[in-house]
Amino acid sequence: MTYLCNQPDMFVEEMIQGFAAAHRDLIVAVNGGVVRCHQAEPGQVVVIIGGGSGHYPAFGGLVGPGLVHGAAMGNVFASPSAQQIYDVALAAYAGGGIILCYANYAGDVLNFNQAQARLQAQGIDVRAVVVTDDIASAPLAERQLRRGIAGALPVFKVAAAAADSGESLDEVCRIANEANARVRTLGVAFSGCTLPGAKQPLFQVEHGKLAVGMGIHGEPGLYQQDALPADDLAEMLVKKLLQDISPAGDLPEGTRISVLLNSLGSVAQEELFVVYRKVDQLLHSRELIIVEPVVDRVITSFDMAGISLTLFWLNDELEIYWKAAADTPAFKRGAIPRFAPETDAVLIPQVAVAGQPVTVGSPASQRIAAIILEIFASAKQIIETQQEELGRLDAVAGDGDHGIGMLRGVSAALDAAKKAHDAQAGIETLLTLSGEAWAARAGGTSGALWGVMLSTLGNKLGDTTVPDTATVAASIAAALCEVMQCGKAQPGDKTLVDVLQPFSATFDQAVARGVSVVVAWQDAADIANTAAQQTRNLLPRIGRARPHAEKSIGTPDPGAISLAMIITAAGKVMSRHCA
Repeated sequence: MTYLCNQPDMFVEEMIQGFAAAHRDLIVAVNGGVVRCHQAEPGQVVVIIGGGSGHYPAFGGLVGPGLVHGAAMGNVFASPSAQQIYDVALAAYAGGGIILCYANYAGDVLNFNQAQARLQAQGIDVRAVVVTDDIASAPLAERQLRRGIAGALPVFKVAAAAADSGESLDEVCRIANEANARVRTLGVAFSGCTLPGAKQPLFQVEHGKLAVGMGIHGEPGLYQQDALPADDLAEMLVKKLLQDISPAGDLPEGTRISVLLNSLGSVAQEELFVVYRKVDQLLHSRELIIVEPVVDRVITSFDMAGISLTLFWLNDELEIYWKAAADTPAFKRGAIPRFAPETDAVLIPQVAVAGQPVTVGSPASQRIAAIILEIFASAKQIIETQQEELGRLDAVAGDGDHGIGMLRGVSAALDAAKKAHDAQAGIETLLTLSGEAWAARAGGTSGALWGVMLSTLGNKLGDTTVPDTATVAASIAAALCEVMQCGKAQPGDKTLVDVLQPFSATFDQAVARGVSVVVAWQDAADIANTAAQQTRNLLPRIGRARPHAEKSIGTPDPGAISLAMIITAAGKVMSRHCA
């Protein structure tokens, strides 16, 4: 379990403060994460990575000379928000373009894509490289669907070393993609991990068993089997990885290959060496040449007892960048001169976050905005009471953090709504600021989609008039379209879309009947609750739960359930005010 924290919802902020204080000679905390403490050379490409916290040394521990230039650090097991990624990228930007490099999880893809679009809108050349090394998460024929795990390190390393050597943006992007094509990883776990403040691990492994193919966010393995002695486990991992690389289960003699044996948290270094001894023997027996192996913690999952093995087969170019010197808080290779205090190297400044001006709404719109503020308060109350249950639902086939993320998001939205209301905001401004706050504080897929929903609703409802039933219906339909476009989910994928779509359709039907907004909302809320429960019969087709689809049968989707809860809470508030 995680023993040391104060308030669980402050864990990441306090962790980053301590991390930055411990490594002032290498990194500096900025809005959203950390960057190298000295600016890159003018005109140089910079490599920005990111992901959820709870995986140290990934992601902040890999920032420094010879490795990446910045890391956006999200909440525990949740993608950083688009705002965090954007802020970190701008802090490190040196004029030569930006590579955004991240693991293939729905929340990371969604938020990094949004940040990339914002940076490109400012005229910055930005490319994305998505890591897909986990062979357990999809077959080779669908490699683009695979997750990114410990094999992200070689991709980060060669991309950053190429950038530091002065390569162009096109070349750095090509080199990173080549590295990703040549890396494979498989992990096993002997126990689950426990989130800060939680009483139980996200999943259990029966004593004497091991879970094969678990995810780094606490997703359970694809299956469990009897635990193996160290040598037998090494043989299993090597065999499965080589078979994925080559159908014959081998590489040509003389192939130069790097090896990463990674502890997922509580497996001791000495245990890793026992396993690596056999890995080394197996690869040498196949006449493979091992180059600069790493036997350490690379990407962890808090206290999970488990390991992963990564094979990275090299060409001449990749080998140069893989072997290049690096100096970060958690990864050191060779010697890189440290900047002396008296040098004139440009230090990264801390950037203050500017508050957004608030548009004053019409008196009529302000009255409705006050009701929406009360809806946020009611939504926070229901999420607080159901946080643990939402986490339990999420842990069945996911990472178990949905309740925590929802509470962070709705709390931030409520705070933003209060400030907007105090500044006499109308409906659009209050919803837009609340949506931005929700997305920035919650992170992950859910946070981004709630940000999209609220901002779209606000844009359609405006700051001047009291919306009628038809206008509300149109705004919900627009929010549905934006969510489906951004999240790439369709009805039947076992997501919140399976609630939002019937909710929107029922509201549209209410327009034809000529009923009030309150009556239409109540009718649609009933349908939303039924639809949320019916997701228990669906198989997830996207997101973290997809590799564990069968495990989720019989359990409703937590995102669908939380959306239905908030829709119901909103209806009760509206009934009190608008009867």
